[in-house]
Amino acid sequence: MKAALGSFLKHLDRERNASPHTIRAYGDDISQFIEHLRREVGHEPRPRDVDTLLIRGFLAELHRAGLRKTSTARKLASLRTFFRFLCREGVLESNPARVLLSPRLEKRVPVHLQEGQLEALLDVPGHTLAALRTRAILELLYGTGIRCAELVGLDLEDLDLEERVVRVLGKGRKERVVPFGRPARAAVEAYLEERRKVGRTQAFLVNARGSRLSDRSVRMTVARRVRQVALDRRISPHKLRHSFATHLLARGADLRAIQELLGHSSLSTTQRYTHVDLGRIIDIYKNAHPRAKASGVDRQ
Repeated sequence: MKAALGSFLKHLDRERNASPHTIRAYGDDISQFIEHLRREVGHEPRPRDVDTLLIRGFLAELHRAGLRKTSTARKLASLRTFFRFLCREGVLESNPARVLLSPRLEKRVPVHLQEGQLEALLDVPGHTLAALRTRAILELLYGTGIRCAELVGLDLEDLDLEERVVRVLGKGRKERVVPFGRPARAAVEAYLEERRKVGRTQAFLVNARGSRLSDRSVRMTVARRVRQVALDRRISPHKLRHSFATHLLARGADLRAIQELLGHSSLSTTQRYTHVDLGRIIDIYKNAHPRAKASGVDRQ
């Protein structure tokens, strides 16, 4: 199984062009299943040892451990993809995970920040490298909607300050170009002026030693800033991405355009942002329908 997993991860990297984060997630999920198999079969497991009952037992173990349904569904999806690969390679004749149903998941509306909350979050005081870097991080996350992993992967050459666009390498190593506004450009320019004193690396975001900033460091930076402005909810880099999409849609942006900006391969993923509150629905109806007043629909 370990050899099969190694071949699968190489396939993801070389043939599927999966991101390092995706490859790591698949590796962790399947490695956890292999450990479960060792305990069940009592020896080093082989792919042909796996059947549907063993996978079902693994899912039951996850349920008893209190794992969230979303995490369980992801692990089952990882196993399905892994065994489908082994079938394609002729190692197995059938996929033992195929017949298993994923746990039913609640459809959650993406959490986003209100514009007033964002103003407070983005107004970072100070002129140290850390303060300027924090401001640039927040402005780019909200101003472009890029993922945290995409942000830390940026090199200096990926930013065009004159045109106010950034070239991003997204999931599946697909490249896209995303524009950003003047506040983000000002924040980036101020940060780069101070960053030049640190080192000659091509990485855009660097720490005090001149090394590329990690994904974890960016998340910690955002969490620290959230505490400083005393926001009453957990805000992550991904919540800023949600806010970017939600605010664009609320101001009339085309859903297809938002899909391109976010780098979604499927429009159905972007459609999560089509949620609007009741007040906005009533406002749209009042302003758009010729008989809205006659129908008695009005807001006090």
